[in-house]
Amino acid sequence: MACSLKDELLCSICLSIYQDPVSLGCEHYFCRRCITEHWVRQEAQGARDCPECRRTFAEPALAPSLKLANIVERYSAFPLDAILNARRAARPCQAHDKVKLFCLTDRALLCFFCDEPALHEQHQVTGIDDAFDELQRELKEQLQALQDSEREHTEALQLLKRQLAETKSSTKSLRTTIGEAFERLHRLLRERQKAMLEELEADTARTLTDIEQKVQRYSQQLRKVQEGAQILQERLAETDRHTFLAGVASLSERLKGKIHETNLTYEDFPTSKYTGPLQYTIWKSLFQDIHPVPAALTLDPGTAHQRLILSDDCTIVAYGNLHPQPLQDSPKRFDVEVSVLGSEAFSSGVHYWEVVVAEKTQWVIGLAHEAASRKGSIQIQPSRGFYCIVMHDGNQYSACTEPWTRLNVRDKLDKVGVFLDYDQGLLIFYNADDMSWLYTFREKFPGKLCSYFSPGQSHANGKNVQPLRINTVRI
Repeated sequence: MACSLKDELLCSICLSIYQDPVSLGCEHYFCRRCITEHWVRQEAQGARDCPECRRTFAEPALAPSLKLANIVERYSAFPLDAILNARRAARPCQAHDKVKLFCLTDRALLCFFCDEPALHEQHQVTGIDDAFDELQRELKEQLQALQDSEREHTEALQLLKRQLAETKSSTKSLRTTIGEAFERLHRLLRERQKAMLEELEADTARTLTDIEQKVQRYSQQLRKVQEGAQILQERLAETDRHTFLAGVASLSERLKGKIHETNLTYEDFPTSKYTGPLQYTIWKSLFQDIHPVPAALTLDPGTAHQRLILSDDCTIVAYGNLHPQPLQDSPKRFDVEVSVLGSEAFSSGVHYWEVVVAEKTQWVIGLAHEAASRKGSIQIQPSRGFYCIVMHDGNQYSACTEPWTRLNVRDKLDKVGVFLDYDQGLLIFYNADDMSWLYTFREKFPGKLCSYFSPGQSHANGKNVQPLRINTVRI
């Protein structure tokens, strides 16, 4: 049908769809421009004919065909492939039981004869079957996207519910942990308070007993001294010389035991034991019972890169600008990364240490698996056996995850605390000045772990020349 329709809409001169169709008296149709140009070429012959039937006209009149022009406009508005692929609609329009089209742009059914073509100019128009297939495909894709989204939301909700349960469980456990930690401190404080009060009572009792004994002794001596003074006063009151002198002989015997020296010794009550910086004194006494406290770690010289310089006690490491030290290479020694490990390997228990990083612009601190590679360029990340945080670009801090996780650090760190609970799989970093949290690794640690230190390279402009120093708290 569409092919026959197209044939009827072709100008026999230009063989294209009619443009401004006009009719002659013989009822043949041509483009106005085509028939006009045809007659211009015939002016020399003085006759004008119809190119179809060859009928001549003396003065032919070109009558516009509005109906044909309307059909041409509608045909041009809808693509040929849509008409060729269209089928008779199951529900034809009321006026025409004709071919139906579908506008994908407007998502609407169209009638070739009824709908206004200008409304769908440059729209995507196609046949019913193609539109059905296309929309089926689109809706299936949308359904698949919704099903994928449903699955993702279901998984997300399951994860959130699991996190909700874990958070509640963790909170309960953490309440217990916090309560136990403070209860231990309270118990230690109560024990210290009890011991100090008992010591105070003992010092008080001892001092009071000593004073009371001295009061009793000096009271007895005072009575004897007073008796002696009374004897002497009586003798001095004797006015008769013979009587006075006669009694002098027995005076010494009567005064025996009556004269005592006041050789009083007095010990101050030990108030200084219970005053002064009392809280600090109590804290120092508690320190031996607090665990963990900053451990006195040492560095392993056998693992140090050749450009690293260690202090004699192996608690300080710095990058040296000198030529590499003539150290014997070994599988234990880092040969590219300017790094060094701690001497002690951890395989269980709870541990804590602090590292002074003040005035540095670059460093890496954390843990390394004992079997991690130490040769060549190393990626500092958990999958390679390294669990670290890093300072970079002068004032930026990150956890060495995959990819890096930026840390929220307000002020420049002077001292970093590292807490390891091996059995629980926890590695936590702190700002050791106020013990504010920095980052937590939660891992199943594969074997022994060593503390890891990298002071970074120093620069000729004097930046990053300060060393890393293990902070040892001495009480």
